[in-house]
Amino acid sequence: MSKVRTTVTLDEEILRWVKVRAARQGKGDSQVIEESLRRDLGLELLERLWDRNKMGEDEAMRLALEAQHRTRSPSSKTNARPPRR
Repeated sequence: MSKVRTTVTLDEEILRWVKVRAARQGKGDSQVIEESLRRDLGLELLERLWDRNKMGEDEAMRLALEAQHRTRSPSSKTNARPPRR
C-alpha cells in the first residue's frame, strides 16, 4: 500500500504516549499512529473478512442491494424503480 505524507495536530500528551509506545515496541511514531487508526476504524477486521471472502463482486453487490431493498419503508417502495437485471 502506498504511503502519503500529511500533517496532523495532536494534543501534546497524546503525542507523548505515541512516542512512548513506539519506543517500547521498537516502531516509528507514524507506524503506531497508523495502527491505532486502523484499529479504531475497524480496518483490521474488514481486511480479515475480505481475505476470507470467496464471494465474487457481482454476487456481493446483488446481496447488498437485496438487503438495502428489504430495509426500505413500504411507502418508499411504491416510488422506487424496479431493480435492473
